Amino acid sequence: MDTMNKIERSKVDIGEFFKKNVIVVVLILLCLGFALGNSAFLKAANLINLTTQMAINAMLTIGLTYVIILGGIDISVGSVAALAGVCAALVARDFMGGGTNIVLTMVMQIVVALVVGGICGSFNGFMITKFRVVPMIATLATQTIARGLCYILSGGTSVSGLTSVFSFIGAARFLKTEAKPTGWIPIITLVVIAFVVLMHILLSKTVFGRHVFATGSNINVAHLSGINTSRITFLCYAICGAMAGVGGVLNASKLQNGQPGACEGYEMFAIAATVMSGTSLLGGSGSVARAMYGCAVVAVINNGMNLLHINSYWQKIVLGVIILLAVVMDMVQKKKKN
Repeated sequence: MDTMNKIERSKVDIGEFFKKNVIVVVLILLCLGFALGNSAFLKAANLINLTTQMAINAMLTIGLTYVIILGGIDISVGSVAALAGVCAALVARDFMGGGTNIVLTMVMQIVVALVVGGICGSFNGFMITKFRVVPMIATLATQTIARGLCYILSGGTSVSGLTSVFSFIGAARFLKTEAKPTGWIPIITLVVIAFVVLMHILLSKTVFGRHVFATGSNINVAHLSGINTSRITFLCYAICGAMAGVGGVLNASKLQNGQPGACEGYEMFAIAATVMSGTSLLGGSGSVARAMYGCAVVAVINNGMNLLHINSYWQKIVLGVIILLAVVMDMVQKKKKN
């Protein structure tokens, strides 16, 4: 009997493990599948490139994790990212000679990203908390406004004329060798890791983070408990906008220009990454660190399908199916808990 009980317990443990780590299992299976399809997938150079390919999406996903834990949504992050990128490029070109000092240019890029993104996110938060606008509508308005500003400020064309210094944070690499003269470790990856660690600690280890989860779990109970839920909501949308701004500036730096049409549709990738990693659309649960698994899945799908020369249109279909499955799984798990 003891042996049978141990077997039953082990089956339950395995089942629980798979339920809690579905995204990890999917990521491993995808990597194995693409590696079998093309041996170049697991080469060090390609895996390092994967980290740069997921960098922009990772920044958008960080902010969306906060908002979705609240039970909200932000579909403006792609346009906000583009606006921050255009603004940073304009400042570098018109006031800094295209960017000549590495440290000064990097500081300017981060400051512009946080300010522009923070303003857009704060606008979303203000409309949602003060005027009770539905998050989808509020962020849809911001999405349209931000994209329009991109084209107005840039004159409808890419903001070019920037020096290589401007692309340092987005394209430069450390650890140069004979085998890899351009360098092995991308700076953009290190920047994203720093933000992931910082925002993960803020969400999981602070009073503010506990208030975010409480507000997302039950906003009425949180309010009765003395939590200023309007303030928490406002700050989460401001954070989401700021992280989108950083992602947009990193993208502009990577491309060495500010494109008004940049990051179009990226909000769908970020939402997919956030939801499939276990952040509930109904609010109350999620993790910045786990959200990176979702970003990795999106990046692996895009990278692997490119290596297999699969039409890019099919990539959109696959990602769409994954989003749908993630939402269905989330709803099923919520019903089981209830």
